[in-house]
Amino acid sequence: MTTETLLDESIRRKLEPLSLAAQRIRAGAVKGDRRSVRRGSSTEFADYRDYTPGDDLRRLDWNVYARLDKPVVKQLEDEEDLTVHLWLDTSASMGFPQAGDGGAAPDTHKLTFAKRLVAALSYIALAENDRLFITAGGTGFSGRGRAQIVPMLRFLQPMGAAGETDLNRALSDYALRPSRPGLMLIVSDLFSPVGYADGLNRLLGKGHEVVIIHTLSREEVEPPMAGDLRLVDAETGTPQEVSLDDGLRELYARRLAEWQDGIRAECLRRGVGYIPVITDSPYERILLGDLRRLGIVR
Repeated sequence: MTTETLLDESIRRKLEPLSLAAQRIRAGAVKGDRRSVRRGSSTEFADYRDYTPGDDLRRLDWNVYARLDKPVVKQLEDEEDLTVHLWLDTSASMGFPQAGDGGAAPDTHKLTFAKRLVAALSYIALAENDRLFITAGGTGFSGRGRAQIVPMLRFLQPMGAAGETDLNRALSDYALRPSRPGLMLIVSDLFSPVGYADGLNRLLGKGHEVVIIHTLSREEVEPPMAGDLRLVDAETGTPQEVSLDDGLRELYARRLAEWQDGIRAECLRRGVGYIPVITDSPYERILLGDLRRLGIVR
């Protein structure tokens, strides 16, 4: 997969007029391309902060740079940006279906779908000059501004699915990071035996506004297989012998619905957005439909 297939030109054109928003406004540290809800003078100086790649060079204080040989950016009282955090699950279960699994089309691969979705959300954030943090595969990317779009795509493109994910620990560890809280979108299949609730509580306690995009493949929602099967857990390697008939298929569908209903209820109780998606759906529908209905995309 190339960076172009992650986010082709036709999709970029659709993303241009969009922006991301948090329901609970978080005051930013630097100017974004959004209008502040706070009153004040746009020329009232507030503070300095260190320059980071992607900042508007017009904001540099050249007098300070000449004296200290250190690039700093001026902050003004009524200007704000949104900090956007994207957490991408790259555990082994996100590698389903593999090539040849039931003849599945490559685009239904969960991680491929998830990377494209994260790339689109990142593009919107960077185009709006929001501060962006991506965590995937134990590594991270951060940036701001259009100049970081290509580096962002190069970061996501090689990501593969491997290993196990302890969601509680991963999300709790993220909450301990010193970065400013903001809008946090988690893209995952939520296959974690230890659960996710404690991790969500930690993120909310830090001040993040959280949305879960629950990503499953069509084959996981409607198994195409039948007969006597030996299923193997992609992350633990644990096998399970099953005989899949119509009765078991109906039971599976009920259990899946109960599981997702339980997740939805837990999210609603915490004020967390929940969007279940299937990878054979156009991911533009998630951006322009589901996320727009939540008020996250405008």
